[in-house]
Amino acid sequence: MFYLKSLRINDVKNDILSGSVVAVALIPEAVAFSLVAGLSPIIGLHTAFILGLVTALFGGKPGMISGATGAIVVVLASLAAQYSLGYVLWATLLAGAIQVLIGLLRLGKFIRLVPLPAIFGFVNGLAIVIMLAQLPMIKGQGVLMYSLVALSMLIVWGFPKISGAIPGSLAALLVISGLVIGLDIDTKRVGDLANIAGGLPVFSLPDVPLNLATLKVVLPYAVIIAFVGLIESLLTLTVLDEMGGKKGAGNRECLAQGAGNILCGLFGSFAGCAMIGQSIINFTSGGRSRLSSALAAVLLIVFVVSLADYIAVLPVASLVGIMFMVCINTFEWSSLRRIRRMPKADALVMVAVSVITIFTDLAVAVVSGVIISALVFAWKQARIRIDRTEHRAEEVVYHLNGPLFFGSATAFAELFHPQDDPRRVVLDFAHTRVMDASGVEAVDKLTARYLAAGKQIRLRHLSDDCITLLRRAGPFCSHELDDPTYNVACE
Repeated sequence: MFYLKSLRINDVKNDILSGSVVAVALIPEAVAFSLVAGLSPIIGLHTAFILGLVTALFGGKPGMISGATGAIVVVLASLAAQYSLGYVLWATLLAGAIQVLIGLLRLGKFIRLVPLPAIFGFVNGLAIVIMLAQLPMIKGQGVLMYSLVALSMLIVWGFPKISGAIPGSLAALLVISGLVIGLDIDTKRVGDLANIAGGLPVFSLPDVPLNLATLKVVLPYAVIIAFVGLIESLLTLTVLDEMGGKKGAGNRECLAQGAGNILCGLFGSFAGCAMIGQSIINFTSGGRSRLSSALAAVLLIVFVVSLADYIAVLPVASLVGIMFMVCINTFEWSSLRRIRRMPKADALVMVAVSVITIFTDLAVAVVSGVIISALVFAWKQARIRIDRTEHRAEEVVYHLNGPLFFGSATAFAELFHPQDDPRRVVLDFAHTRVMDASGVEAVDKLTARYLAAGKQIRLRHLSDDCITLLRRAGPFCSHELDDPTYNVACE
């Protein structure tokens, strides 16, 4: 599971150190997101432990961190506000089951349909969201807090240039904590956010019976949670793939996320998904194996059970500084340089996904990006033309070029004028594909126009499956098909 034989001492050291930093960095967000949902902070911490451990051991990307995230909590908040925790747990269980089903059906591969500009927009929007989530923790804390945050950021940036002995994020945590605790500086501590002391998760079924009434309430939330969680997790996996290392397994990640969320629901915790901020902390700190992410989850629960009093005295400024640097490193700065050279449609997709991610949620943003990209692609492809025309005695042959589908059907009809053509007309489809029902309908209507004008029309170079489709589609397309051996319309 950990491939211990292939691990080197230096890699193990990096995994242990990066996992330790991530464990501490998980606490503020788990606490904050629990409070946003109106739930106990211990529930969010248990989510980070259970889901983090399951995905660390069985997920599709070694080193990727999962836990309580804002994208999921935004969905759960309204459910928690209107109903009891039992409904939240059922939504979590059903969401996990849906994710497992998606993994079993091997549908994780469809993340490939998300275009690169949409991924850029997702990364940029999420970097801004992570940054905005840190602001309430330091708002109104004065110059001292801002100075400590700036110093933390400076250490994260500068320490790796001096030494590679420990990750820059751990160095920042140690230095800022040493200053604050050693000099007894009056600044906000982790314990000021909430009491994080607690015990291990305990198995318990939701206290609400799963009947038709409950299902009507929780199922819509479960579906949204399942897809939001998988979109964020699979896009995070894609981002980490680009940072280096072995390519992740999308379907395996779907199964692990689903199994982890099912366990969360059975142990009194809400759903979660991959965390891009903490995942990038782990990767940039050298944590690339399952050891680092598993250790982060285990240390987190150790902190909760045994070391809560010590974690409580850590300064919030050090963690906020680390997360601000994560935002800077997460933001795809190269996209700002590329945007001037990008096609306008791609630039629109990138900006739209970023804005929608910030103001609504990730799922709406990514789906919007895919839809915009698909419409732009359809518009660009909606070009069909007559490449060449051959005139013979009382016959004309039109050699067509381009796909025939819903986007080009109108242009196809406007290419021909039956009243001006000779008695016999041939449409050569050697370089044309009939793509959908709209294309079939366009051929059917054109054939009807020629027949109504008293002309003979033949459709040439259509594949067998396309001929079958045309014959089933309408009353006119079956007339005088010939030379059906050229495989164009088949996949």
